[in-house]
Amino acid sequence: MSVLRRLFPHPLLSLLLLACWLWLNNTLAPGHLLLGALLGAAIPFVTRSFWPEPLTVRHPLRVLEYTAVVLYDIVVANLQVAAIILGPASRLRPAFVRVPLELRSDFAVTVLASTVTLTPGTVSVEIEDDGAGRRVLVFHALRCLDADDMVRTIKRRYERRLQEILEC
Repeated sequence: MSVLRRLFPHPLLSLLLLACWLWLNNTLAPGHLLLGALLGAAIPFVTRSFWPEPLTVRHPLRVLEYTAVVLYDIVVANLQVAAIILGPASRLRPAFVRVPLELRSDFAVTVLASTVTLTPGTVSVEIEDDGAGRRVLVFHALRCLDADDMVRTIKRRYERRLQEILEC
């Protein structure tokens, strides 16, 4: 392993942390650039033992597409949840939904579960083993009219894209 790779085990994470630091502080002052760069280097270095498998992004441009889809879905879901909450209680149709996963890596499954939780009106509850060695994501939906349609939507909009980005 090269010296550079040992010092920066996750270079994309380091850049993301630097960008977040500068964005949150709303400045490009030299002190903040330096502190953000130090945090961006130190946090992945200190937490490298928590990453059991190396993260490889197969299609970096697909990350932008995935981010756009998730942000769009968050905005739409916010409007839907507002309508549900402000409307009659009869519009609520809470349900637990089970999504059989094709994702293999722990990181990809975690990103999918986090995406579901980020979208208002849904929250990831558990990752189960279906007994045949496959994983199942269990989530709670505030309004579920058709569980099969929700499963298809999650697989099409999120899981397929995550497979392209993070897996072969």
